Amino acid sequence: MDTIRTEKHGKFEFRLVRMKVGYAGVVNRLAGGQVARIDGDNADEVWRRLFDAAGQASPDYFGFDGAIARFRTYCPAGFDDPLHVAEERAYKDKARAAFDRNLPLAAVLDGRTGLGEAALQAYHATNLLAPPEKMLLPKVLRGADADALILAAARFAADGTEAALLDVRSILRKHDIAKWTIATYLPFLWRPDRHMFLKPEVTRDFATRVGHAFAHQYETALGIAVYRSLLDLVTRTTQEITRAGLVPRDNIDVQSFIWVVGKYAEAETEAAAGQNTGASA
Repeated sequence: MDTIRTEKHGKFEFRLVRMKVGYAGVVNRLAGGQVARIDGDNADEVWRRLFDAAGQASPDYFGFDGAIARFRTYCPAGFDDPLHVAEERAYKDKARAAFDRNLPLAAVLDGRTGLGEAALQAYHATNLLAPPEKMLLPKVLRGADADALILAAARFAADGTEAALLDVRSILRKHDIAKWTIATYLPFLWRPDRHMFLKPEVTRDFATRVGHAFAHQYETALGIAVYRSLLDLVTRTTQEITRAGLVPRDNIDVQSFIWVVGKYAEAETEAAAGQNTGASA
């Protein structure tokens, strides 16, 4: 036996061992006790399944079936449900339309500059960022680094490379605002078919509940491994909800699904439904 990989995440230790034939993976609680052992011929698959096993060991786990059931308690008609359209989809579509007019991706990539105010307006056009986060943005988007940040974000939206993300991180770090919410917002609006907005707390909670490795792989530092884990969570969520008949138009719907599952409460949805009914009347 030859241990080829060991990592500690949260309350768990993950270990991958090369056997005479194939691989064995073990996940243990740091406090003591084995959670699971996984055997297989593919090292990457065994490693992935270890994180799935750790997720399923969480008391908060309810799997994708539980997530879908919870979403449907609030939005019985799925992504066409009036509550979903009114509270989650419509304002983001409106913001995206203005974003495409005022800050087109192609124009940024072609070298257009002086778009700091347009970017600032885009950040303020939705409630995806918390007010304290929005307050941090003027110092960079009204400063000398505005064009460089917008171009780096556009490059990341276009190619998704580590180099582009590191450029975004470098600029944001200069202003002490290297946050996932700020880094992923513009790429998400530019390319919701490809990118995802990362709200760490609710996304980690969702990953824990469905048993995905992102719950353990997340780090506050902006890094491509974390973002790729996020996109894997998006891909698996899309696959699972599509199989259940919830077909998302793009990652705006997937992001909303994650938010609804993690943050909605019965009292809030009843109030929203009442307001919507009143408005339509």
